[in-house]
Amino acid sequence: MAKVGILMGSKSDFEVVKPAVNVLKKFGVETEVRVISAHRTPDEAHEFAANAKKNGIEVVICAAGKAAHLGGVIAAFTTLPVIGLPVKTDMMGGLDSLLSIVQMPAGIPVATVGVNGGENAGLLAVQMLSIKYEELAEKLAEYKQAMRDKINADDQALQTMLGE
Repeated sequence: MAKVGILMGSKSDFEVVKPAVNVLKKFGVETEVRVISAHRTPDEAHEFAANAKKNGIEVVICAAGKAAHLGGVIAAFTTLPVIGLPVKTDMMGGLDSLLSIVQMPAGIPVATVGVNGGENAGLLAVQMLSIKYEELAEKLAEYKQAMRDKINADDQALQTMLGE
C-alpha cells in the first residue's frame, strides 16, 4: 500500500493540507499527517525524515508558511521525493512561502505547487507513486478522463446556450 507523509508547520495549516489528504484518500493512498516545525521542533523533523522510508512513506508533502523551511529541512535528511506546499500568509499573500520553498540550494530539491495548492500536492504525490503502482496510474487516467469529459460537456452546454 502506497503511503504519503504530510507535514505541516502549524496545526492552523490543516485547512490547506486537507485537500491533499482528501485526494490521497480518494485514490486509496495511506497518509500519515503530522504537525512538525522546522524551527520549533527540529529534532522531530530530523527524526521523521531520517525514518520516513523505514516507516513505509514513499513521498512527503510539507506545508509551511512565511520562512517555510520545513520542506527543505525534510529534503536534507531523506532521499524520498518532497513536495512543498506554500501556505498563504497575511504578510505577502503566500509569495514569501512560495519563494522560501522553491528556492532550495543545489542538491536539495523540493518540488513545489502553488500557494494553498493542497489538491495539486496530493495529485503530484499520486503521480509520483503511479510510477510504481499500476493501479494508481489507472486511477489517474480515469481521473483525467473525467476532467476531460466534464470540460467537453461544459463546452457543449455553452455552445447550446449560445445557439451555435
